[in-house]
Amino acid sequence: MEVELEAAGQEGDPAADALVSDLIDNREVDGVNGLFRTIGTLKPGMDFSALPERLAQFLHEAAPKPPDWSEADVKAAEGFFDHHHGVASMLQGTVGLIGTYLSPTGAFTLRSTGRLGGVEGPGRRLSQSSRLFIDMGDPDALSNGTLAANVTKVRLVHASVRQLHKKSGRWDYAKWGEPVSQKYTTGAACVFSVQVLEAMRNLGITVSKQDAHGFMCAWHYVNHYLGTPDKWLLPKDVDLVDHLWRIEREKEWRRSEDCLFMTEQAIKFYRDLLPPAVSDAFIAVTRVGLGDHYADMAGVPRSPIDFAAKGLATGHKLASGLGSGLLGGGAKKVTGVNPYEEAVGIAAKGYNEIVRFAITHDQDDQPQMHQELGDNR
Repeated sequence: MEVELEAAGQEGDPAADALVSDLIDNREVDGVNGLFRTIGTLKPGMDFSALPERLAQFLHEAAPKPPDWSEADVKAAEGFFDHHHGVASMLQGTVGLIGTYLSPTGAFTLRSTGRLGGVEGPGRRLSQSSRLFIDMGDPDALSNGTLAANVTKVRLVHASVRQLHKKSGRWDYAKWGEPVSQKYTTGAACVFSVQVLEAMRNLGITVSKQDAHGFMCAWHYVNHYLGTPDKWLLPKDVDLVDHLWRIEREKEWRRSEDCLFMTEQAIKFYRDLLPPAVSDAFIAVTRVGLGDHYADMAGVPRSPIDFAAKGLATGHKLASGLGSGLLGGGAKKVTGVNPYEEAVGIAAKGYNEIVRFAITHDQDDQPQMHQELGDNR
C-alpha cells in the first residue's frame, strides 16, 4: 500500500495535463473558463460541437459512467443526502477544507497557487468547492450528469495548477512530488468522505450504515471523475477506507506554517461575515468535528462553546444566548440530549449565509482554471 501511494504522489493526470498545457500556452484559459459556465451536465453522446475540438474530445472521453456504476449505490447516496445534506455540506466546507490544509504538501500547493491560497482564497475556494458539495445532494445529480460536469471542471483546475507550477520552474519535485498528485487527490477525497463521517460522529450525529455506504459511493464516483486511475480509486467499502485513512492520516497530517496561514485566513473569513455568537458556534463545531488533536495542529482557535458542548448544563446556558443575527431574534433553548445539537444547527445556518455570500459577492461559483500563478509566499 505504501509503495503504491508513493507512486501516486509522483503521478498527475496525463490527458487533462496535455489539454491544459496547450490552453495555457495559447492563452485560451479565460475563454474556456467562460465556456465552463455553459456546461451544466456531462453525459455520453452530448453535442459539444460548439466547443474547441480539443476540449470537446476531452469531455467526450470523460463523460462515461464508471465501469462499476450501480443504481443501488446511487440510491444509497441519495438516501444519505436526503438525511444529512445540510450538515454534511457544512462539515465538508469546514472540517473538510481545513483537513486538506493539514497535508503540508496540500497547504503549500494551495498557498503557492495565489488566488486560492491568499487573502481572497477562503471565499473563492469555498464558493467553488461549495458548488460541488451542494450539487452532490441535489436530486438526480449523480445520474443526470451534473456531478460529472462539476467534478470534471475541478479535474481541469487541478491540471492547471500542475502545469503552471511545471512551467514556472520553481516547484521542488524532489521535496513535494507532483503538484495535486493522484495521492493528494485521493487523500482529499478521504478527508471529504470518511473524515466528515468521523466529524459527524464526534458531533453526536448518527449516520446509518446504509447512509454511510451511500456517501462513500458518491465520493468513489467523484474520485473517478477527477481522473484517478482504477488502481488508486477509493473503494466503496466505507469501513476499509476509514481504516486505511486513519493509518495514512497519521503519516500525512502535520502542523506547518502554510497550514496555520491557510487556517487563519479561513477563520478570519468566517469571523468577518458572521455575528460573533454565530461565528463562535461555527468555529466550535469545526473544532469538535476535527477533534482537539487535529484542531490544535491546524490552529483552529478554542471557543467558550467548546467547553459548553462538553458540559451539558454550561452548554444550555451559553447556547441559549446564540440568538442574534442568523437566528432572527432568539435561539430556542436546548432540550435534546446531544449537547452539540444547538451549535450544529446554528453553524449550519451560518454556513448557508457564508455560501450565499461567497457565491454572490464577487466570487465565481464555477471551478476556474488559472492562467498564471499568484504569489502569496
